[in-house]
Amino acid sequence: MPPIVAIVGRPNVGKSTLFNRLTRGRRAITHDLPGVTRDRLEAPADIEGRFVTLVDTGGMDYEAEESLAKQIVEQAEAALVTADVVIFLVDGKAGRTALEDDLAERLRRLGKPVIVAVNKVDGLERVAAMTADFHAWGLPLLAISAAHGQGMAELAEAITERLPEAEPYDPDAPLVQTVLRLAVLGRPNAGKSSLINALAGESRLIVSDIAGTTRDAVDVVVHQKGKRYLFVDTAGVRKRTRITDGLERYSVAKALSSAKRADVAVVVIDAVGGVGVQDKRLISFLDSERKAFLVVVNKTDLVPQKDMLALQKDIARELRMCSHVPVLYMSAAKGKGVAKVLPQAEAIWAECQIRVGTGELNRAMRASLDKHQPPLVNGRRAKFYYLTQAADAPPTFVFFVSDTERVRDSYIKYLENSLRKLFGITMAPVKVVCRASHKPKDER
Repeated sequence: MPPIVAIVGRPNVGKSTLFNRLTRGRRAITHDLPGVTRDRLEAPADIEGRFVTLVDTGGMDYEAEESLAKQIVEQAEAALVTADVVIFLVDGKAGRTALEDDLAERLRRLGKPVIVAVNKVDGLERVAAMTADFHAWGLPLLAISAAHGQGMAELAEAITERLPEAEPYDPDAPLVQTVLRLAVLGRPNAGKSSLINALAGESRLIVSDIAGTTRDAVDVVVHQKGKRYLFVDTAGVRKRTRITDGLERYSVAKALSSAKRADVAVVVIDAVGGVGVQDKRLISFLDSERKAFLVVVNKTDLVPQKDMLALQKDIARELRMCSHVPVLYMSAAKGKGVAKVLPQAEAIWAECQIRVGTGELNRAMRASLDKHQPPLVNGRRAKFYYLTQAADAPPTFVFFVSDTERVRDSYIKYLENSLRKLFGITMAPVKVVCRASHKPKDER
């Protein structure tokens, strides 16, 4: 495992900006509002040739009484426990605070290498004035500007000097590879973070009754039965008319982007609220993108038994446009039904990898084409010459036809259903494409 470098500090000192700078990306959401980061974010980073896991944490405020603020502190402290090096980020413009004095003392007692990085120092002429207060802690200190990249070389050198020695390479050591990357999506407060915590077996993500607690797309690694799964918890997706600020709009955009990059998406629906308008839109979006996904109906422990049948019928009705999608019923808070998620996701992904040779495809589909010919359009019928599989994940089949304008959507759906029956594709999405061709394959 690579060494861990944790960035900590009070709210709004620029931790996420530094995290993005060191990871050379935009993994963490940055905003002028304090307290944007809540869960701890992890990402690989190359620090002067040493590969590390960099951890961004929420602002630590030990005086806050709110439950959410306390959970943010707990997540940051969990990062400190595993850290090999700690970057204590402070705001040079704001100066030293009593809260930071307390945090500095806690870090000193931790007994781990700590670097004080005084942020927002723009210009060498301001270094002495903006760092003077922080020397009182007696900790190694650097002046930087995360936003403008100043002092990054010195910070990288300070980090590598304090990292533990690299372990020698062992060619016989087993490689643990990620089996699946899964994005967890749904409306706010549907139980996405609770589901990941239940699978991880720890409180890796903050869970709160406050809707919209999760803002960043947070990667969480789950190990089960010798396999490694990467879950991405995302911000709750609401109707656009209810998104009132730019921060939430960006969070939702990251959620949908994470869904596109995932192998399998997991849509979490609140059983108490049933299928909402935004649930339908999210399912429609994934279906149109031909994304592999499953639906998890959470909080079933809160639904009276007499209402379960009506709930199941409602779910089936809303999924009729993509009836191949599996549905699981569970209670993440109680741990009931959670164990089914990973095997189900693996089964869907296995179907996404199906490959069928061109000869086998054409022989199998000929009977379907003869049994139900394409309908007449303006007195003429499209001729189907041959087909081939162009890609997998999702399985994509291309039909070469005489005239694509004469192939109705209903007939494409018939072809998709025929392919599913012939090759046992029951859960994965299937993409059917028609392309114009003037000659059959054997005449080309």
